[in-house]
Amino acid sequence: MSRKLIIGAAQLGPITRHETRTQAVERMVALMHQAHGRGADLVVFPELALTTFFPRWYFEDQAEVDAFFEREMPGPETRPLFDTARELGIGFYLGYAELALENGQPHHFNTSILVDASGRIVGKYRKVHLPGHTQHEPWRPFQHLEKRYFEPGDRGFGAWQAFGGTMGMALCNDRRWPETYRMLALQGVELMMLGYNTPIHYPPVPEHDHLQGFHNHLCMQAGAYQNGMWVVGVAKAGREEGCELLGQSCIIAPTGEIVAMAASQEDELITHECDLDRTREIREHIFNFALHRRPETYGLITSPVA
Repeated sequence: MSRKLIIGAAQLGPITRHETRTQAVERMVALMHQAHGRGADLVVFPELALTTFFPRWYFEDQAEVDAFFEREMPGPETRPLFDTARELGIGFYLGYAELALENGQPHHFNTSILVDASGRIVGKYRKVHLPGHTQHEPWRPFQHLEKRYFEPGDRGFGAWQAFGGTMGMALCNDRRWPETYRMLALQGVELMMLGYNTPIHYPPVPEHDHLQGFHNHLCMQAGAYQNGMWVVGVAKAGREEGCELLGQSCIIAPTGEIVAMAASQEDELITHECDLDRTREIREHIFNFALHRRPETYGLITSPVA
């Protein structure tokens, strides 16, 4: 039985602060139709795909912050994505800001979901590695207040059986941490989906600005190779509200090779046929976990932070 999936990485160009969710969803639906025309089985959208990247601003009024969050999924404005999935028989991954009411208390997460070709949510992930800072830092040309507006994900790293294989999810900064890939690989994940919003300028260490593209691919390619999995990294790109966001959306094979990459900083679809059985090339040989890992020597990795 073939386990080949045509994956569409659906990069988005800038979304302005005043652009509506309806407008953003219309753009995504158009990309889903493009993907369907290329025979895609699954489309991957960016992190926080429904709005502009709001953590770049400091808000004191929680109501202003909450306006960027989704209280239900699907909701009236996002339902067309689910309807399109059913109509076209195509699944999707979507990143968004989630406002969850749990035990009567509001909780804010940077979230992604995996939706199958029937329009059913089959998996949810909440971002673990939140970057940035919590307090207003006016010396910055723009803020990065994810630690202020979101709680760390409370579900860990999951794996879901869907699309004929084992699927995993992550978000943006998660890609920089090798533990992300390893936690997924230890659960048998064969394809990891990851959306990101990455400013090219990094105010604390501007000397690294010219390395943003290199570091973006470096960590994802290493994670793919060292864990024998497909990695699909999808950007919100371009000049958004005065902030330059990195593009370079890509699909990476289990060998670590980039097999498709976006060429623009606009809405753009790239596709590739991903054979999930190619994970065996790595996992049965050089990175055969059962044969070569020595977890008894890795205790420091999970020791309490000093």
